[in-house]
Amino acid sequence: MNIHTPKAKALCLGAAFMAAAALPVNADSRTVKTVAVTEPAAATADKTADEASDITNFFSSYLPDMSGTYEGSRPLSEADFDAARDEVWAAWCEANNAFDEEKLIPLAPLAQKKSGVWNLPSNLEPNAVMNYWFGYKGRTADNVYPLFVYLHGSGDRDSEWNGGHTLCTSFNDSPSLYFIPQIPNTGEYYRWWQKAKQYAWEKLLRQVFVAGYVDPNRVYFFGISEGGYGSQRLASFYADYLAAAGPMAGGEPLINAPAENCRHIAFSLRTGANDNGFCRNQLTTVAKETFDSLQALYPDDYVHNVQLIPGQGHGIDYSPTTPWLKRYTRRLHPKHVNWENYSMDGIQRKGFYNLVVTDDPGSGPVYYCMDIEGNHISITADRVRYYAIQTDASTGIAIRYRRVYSTVRNGKVLIYLNNDMVDLSQPVTVTVNGNEYFEGMLQPDVKHMVNSCATFFDPERIYPAAIEVNFRPGATPVESVELSDAAAPGTPAFYDLSGRRVEKPGSGIYVTSTGEKVYRQ
Repeated sequence: MNIHTPKAKALCLGAAFMAAAALPVNADSRTVKTVAVTEPAAATADKTADEASDITNFFSSYLPDMSGTYEGSRPLSEADFDAARDEVWAAWCEANNAFDEEKLIPLAPLAQKKSGVWNLPSNLEPNAVMNYWFGYKGRTADNVYPLFVYLHGSGDRDSEWNGGHTLCTSFNDSPSLYFIPQIPNTGEYYRWWQKAKQYAWEKLLRQVFVAGYVDPNRVYFFGISEGGYGSQRLASFYADYLAAAGPMAGGEPLINAPAENCRHIAFSLRTGANDNGFCRNQLTTVAKETFDSLQALYPDDYVHNVQLIPGQGHGIDYSPTTPWLKRYTRRLHPKHVNWENYSMDGIQRKGFYNLVVTDDPGSGPVYYCMDIEGNHISITADRVRYYAIQTDASTGIAIRYRRVYSTVRNGKVLIYLNNDMVDLSQPVTVTVNGNEYFEGMLQPDVKHMVNSCATFFDPERIYPAAIEVNFRPGATPVESVELSDAAAPGTPAFYDLSGRRVEKPGSGIYVTSTGEKVYRQ
C-alpha cells in the first residue's frame, strides 16, 4: 500500500469504516449453537457505522497511555485487505488529529529557523522541555520527504543546538526534512536514549506518519559525540522504523546496542582513529568486527560502513554521513528477524518488525529469531547473559563481551503476518524452539489490523493475520474459541482458535461459553 496517494491522504481526514457483524454465540459446556440472522440493509448500515465509531473510539482511548486491545472481530477475505487497511489507517488518523497534545509546528524551510517546543511527561523526566528546529531543505513534487533526526553533542545546550542547525543546513542531502531537538536537561539527563526522549521519538514518528509528509520508509537517526552514542543505541532499539542510522564520533559497548537488531537497516559509524576518549576508537573497532562477521554470515543483510578515520581525533568530517544514509530505504516485512529485546533506561520494546511480546518471559534480555521459508515459520527464543571479557583498565569500560544463550521456556509472542510474508490463502506451519507447534489456515481479521496499527502506529505495518506462539514446552496454539461466520451468506460457521480457522473443535476439546479451552480428563 502506498499511503501517499490522494485517496489515502483523504482517508486520514476521516472515513467511515465498512464492516460486517459476526453471528452471536450461544453455548453450553459441550456445544456451540449458531443462529442464522438476516438483517435489512438499513440495519447493516447501522452496524457499519457502529463499528467505525468503535474503532475510532478504541484508538482515542488507546492514545493517552498507549495501552489496550481491540476485541471486535470481523473476518476478512483477501479481497478486503486493501480497503480495510486504508479504513483502519483513516480511523487512526482521525483519532490522532483529535487527540489533545502538543503538535509539530507547520512545515517551513529549515533556513527560516522555525522552532517548536514539546513538554515531555514529568513522570519520565522532571522539567523536560524539548525545543526543536523543524523544516525542509529543497522541495519534492508530492510534498513527501525523507526524515533526518539529528542528535547533538554534550557541550553547552544552546551552542550545540544552534550549531546543529548550521551543520544540518549545510549537508548535501536535499530534498529532506529535519527534526533537530535540543536536549531538555543537563547532568544525569543529558542522554538521548532515556525514557523521556523515547517518548519524544515515538511521538515524532506517530505524528509525521499521520501528517503524511514523511515517507515512512525513509527515516534516519544520526548524531555526533553524545548524539553518536544516542543514535547508535536508537538504531538498535528502533531499527524496525529506520532505513539507516549514522552515529559519528561515538562508539557504544554492544551490550547497549546489539548489532544483531540492525539486520535490515544500513548502518554507518565514523570515528577518528585517534579518538580514544571513553574508548571510542576501541568500541568502533569492535562494532566493525561484529558487523563484518554478521554480514559474512548473512551476505544480503547487515549493510554497514564502519570506519576509523586515519589521523583524526574527536573532530572529523561530518558531511559524508547523510548522503550515504539517504541512499537506503526501509526493508519492509522481512522474512528473517533477529531481535534482542533489551532494556533501554528500564524500558523494553513491546514489538519489533512483526513480532509483539504478549507475555514477557522476564529475567533480562531475550533474543528472538524468526525465519519464514515459503509458508513455514520458525521462531526461537533464548535468554541472553553477558560476561565482560575485555575491560579498559583506565576507564573501567567493558570493550568486549561473551554472550551465553539458554532456551526460553515461558512467555508468548504474537506473530503478525501479511501476504508479503506468507500466502494466507494456504495452510501455514509453525515450529517453536524446534518443535512442531501449528499447522492450518489462519483467519484474517480486522482486529489484527486495528491492534497492529495501535502497536506500531506505522502505515506500512497494518497486518490482517496473526498467530500467538507459546514458548512453554508442550503448549498448543489453541488458547480460546470464538464462533465466527464466513463472509458469504449461507456458509457454515467456523471456530476462530487464536487466529486458526477450524470447522469444528478437535478431539479432546470442549467449547465453553467463556471461550476458554477445556481438556477432557
